[in-house]
Amino acid sequence: MADSDFPFYRPGRSEHGESRESSDVKPKRKVDDEKFALGRRGILVFFTLSVLTLMAALDGTSLSVALPEIAKELNGTAIEAFWSGTSFLLCSTVFQPSFASFSNIFGRRPMILISLLLFCIGAIISAIANDFTYMLIGRSIQGVGGGGIISLSEVIITDLIPLRWRGQYFGILSAMWSVGSVTGPILGGGFSENVSWRWIFYINFPFIGVGGILVILFLNLKLVPSSLVEKLRRIDYFGTVLFVGSMSSFLIPLSWGGISYDWDSWHTLVPLCVGGAGLIVFAFYEYYFASDPIIPPVVFKNRTAVASFIGSVLQGLILWCTLYYLPLYYEAVKEYSPIISGVALFPETFTVAPSGMVAGILITITGRYRWAVWLGWTLSTIGLGLMCLIKVDTSMVGWIFLNIVPGLGLGILFPSLGYAVQASADPENLAIAVAMFSFFRALGQAIGVAVGGVVFQNRMFTNISKYADLAPMAEAYSKDAAGLVQVIKAMADGVDKTNLKEAYTDSLRTVWIVCCAISGVAMAISFLTEHYDLDRALETNQGLRDDDETINGDKDVEMRGTIEEPRPWAW
Repeated sequence: MADSDFPFYRPGRSEHGESRESSDVKPKRKVDDEKFALGRRGILVFFTLSVLTLMAALDGTSLSVALPEIAKELNGTAIEAFWSGTSFLLCSTVFQPSFASFSNIFGRRPMILISLLLFCIGAIISAIANDFTYMLIGRSIQGVGGGGIISLSEVIITDLIPLRWRGQYFGILSAMWSVGSVTGPILGGGFSENVSWRWIFYINFPFIGVGGILVILFLNLKLVPSSLVEKLRRIDYFGTVLFVGSMSSFLIPLSWGGISYDWDSWHTLVPLCVGGAGLIVFAFYEYYFASDPIIPPVVFKNRTAVASFIGSVLQGLILWCTLYYLPLYYEAVKEYSPIISGVALFPETFTVAPSGMVAGILITITGRYRWAVWLGWTLSTIGLGLMCLIKVDTSMVGWIFLNIVPGLGLGILFPSLGYAVQASADPENLAIAVAMFSFFRALGQAIGVAVGGVVFQNRMFTNISKYADLAPMAEAYSKDAAGLVQVIKAMADGVDKTNLKEAYTDSLRTVWIVCCAISGVAMAISFLTEHYDLDRALETNQGLRDDDETINGDKDVEMRGTIEEPRPWAW
């Protein structure tokens, strides 16, 4: 079979050293013989993407602690406040694959500018809102823009940087996301308590302005020329509408189940079933009928990608479940303020970013990623098991050290799972594969809060029912973990308060047990991950126009590498 039968094959050397290059091809230096470095414009582009990722992460979490103050000023209900916080995450999740698909058609720069514009419009509407209707509209528009920013930032990295060196850059992006997610509640709490909650949205405008200018000036990417009519014909209209509608119908009841409506209510079950059925129809349509599908089924046709996508969902589930429920322990049981509770998350959250960056660098050096996937899941499983030791009277030193291990494990998973997805994807489907990795992580985040809520509610009801004085309030108290924080803080010191704290802590331990079991399942699934060579040529239709990436300053050096078959034994 001729080499031309393999459209993405690049001549190089096999693992045994024999040359695969034809005699008329000028020999090129191997990728691992040279040091890749971004040029000045590439560094500015990456800086822009990092700033935008930080902005989107800040906005995703900063509103949560300010919702009681916002509800009071806007005369809103608890449900309206809940949806104002949830709408951003839902819209951000649902629209990520669409932005990646459209960027293949219209180009990365136009789509990221549209994302920035939507984010800016949403921030303006939310900042000037005088009732929750406008707040909900603004947050939803912001979420759509935020989803585009998050997914396109990761996609653009694949256009600029060869696979072998992406780990450190993805590690930095993950660090920006982690820092933004952690400092968001602290920033939001500080603004709402000391200035005004509207500053949560005002603070976005400098990010948007600087980011927009830098994108226009420096993100000048190539794009295969075609007419507007041809581009419009390539859009998968039916698939896009079906996916967005079905995913929204699936995620919305997951968000309100057990809070707005009971899990066995038709309000929850009907949209959940309709959304699930719609996603099945969407998959059938994409596979058999779509000429240019928004999500090409081919990205799911190898076991490494499927295992990594599942791992991404479960990592997002565990991480978000932890970030959502752990602060409630500090607020309800330790009676810390929201800001101090955010600070108390540092032992876990500030280990996520450094461990991800270190793992990315080590993968770049070694050319192996499977060890990082397995190590990440091992540490996550052990760490979540250690969190089950947290009790009402656990000391500060105790919970600090108990939270370090899961942070390390979950951080290592960010670059390692991303490497597995990218290494197993064909170049023509790489953008959507990266976007799906980001989407599945966000999907896991949305599911994580719901899973934690179900576990907490059931366990809390059982625990409270054991105490005669608290049993009459068992159903009301167990319904909302966040709402119960204020109930506990308002109670006078005594036996009932002590019992309620004990029940609360035990319920959270059950959440950690479930997360530990999920992490163990993910670790078992991760052993399906195959080895792919990372020394691959950078193949993209949307690289920088005046390419100033250099390898040891030599622009004539072409990135060449070996394409190997998956090797189960290679780490």
